[in-house]
Amino acid sequence: MQGTVDGFSYGLVTPVTAYVMACLGAALGLRCITRSLRNEQSWKPGWLALGATSIGCGIWTMHFIAMIGFQVEESRLRYDVGLTILSLGVAILVVGLGVFAVGHYGASTKALLAAGTFTGLGVAVMHYVGMAAIRVNGSLRYDAVTVGLSVAIAVVAATAALWAAVTIRGFLASLGASLVMGIAVTGMHYTGMAAVSVHLHSKGGSWAGGSAYSLLLPMLIGPVIFLVLAGVVVMFDPLLVLGDGDWSGPAGRRRPSGAPSRTPSGAPSRTPSSTPSRTPSGAPYRTPARWSGQPDSYFEAPADTGRRTHNRGSSPPPHR
Repeated sequence: MQGTVDGFSYGLVTPVTAYVMACLGAALGLRCITRSLRNEQSWKPGWLALGATSIGCGIWTMHFIAMIGFQVEESRLRYDVGLTILSLGVAILVVGLGVFAVGHYGASTKALLAAGTFTGLGVAVMHYVGMAAIRVNGSLRYDAVTVGLSVAIAVVAATAALWAAVTIRGFLASLGASLVMGIAVTGMHYTGMAAVSVHLHSKGGSWAGGSAYSLLLPMLIGPVIFLVLAGVVVMFDPLLVLGDGDWSGPAGRRRPSGAPSRTPSGAPSRTPSSTPSRTPSGAPYRTPARWSGQPDSYFEAPADTGRRTHNRGSSPPPHR
């Protein structure tokens, strides 16, 4: 006997909420990848790990929020705790392989294809491990063609999003890429759900596991808190807020637009305080009319006095 599957038992509440979480995770992850490409090597692994965890948590949270709306009318649903937790670890690990690949090798064709494949497979594997955690009075079966289509959607979407992360500059461009990735990830989920059919057992039975409310809702708190905290970190990072601009590195300062450039290193200072005094000790200081690089014994008399200039040590002019 085939069961009646309803993936929208709460209407649009679960798919819209799931989409928002997927976009949040993708936005944080892509911005962290962008940040890692412009940082010194010592900080790169940290940003890439934060990006992989953000994308993985966003995908996992999207999946199980959507699964709250999944019901089989003829049977109760339970979820295996171990497989549910494993699906989160798989999402972070496999997505991390793709994120680190593109983070270290950049936007080359080989790097993007490898990274997009790993990341897309991470999305798909997480989905089907999460589906394997379902306990129902029957068995789940999948249409192979629809499953293949869902995997292809995940790989193409992940590759496009990673390409956008490493090539497109600016906050709005990254935001657009995260919205597209959110659509693709959520679409992949519901495409995969369309491949599912439930074949019920003739006799009822009992099975272990937690319900969607007793297990999934408490487990969702942790990833949601992480995404919020990661969002705070990204929001207050100056490079991600301000964009490229005139950024001189982790230890530098951002020079405001239009500000004059600094004096080149090694250029002599022209300030009066730095000019060494050549006045003999105890002698009154006489300010020359102009400084022309001559010895300090050379002075030019004012033009209106009619006096001739002479060097110190020469005979004075004859007395008249």
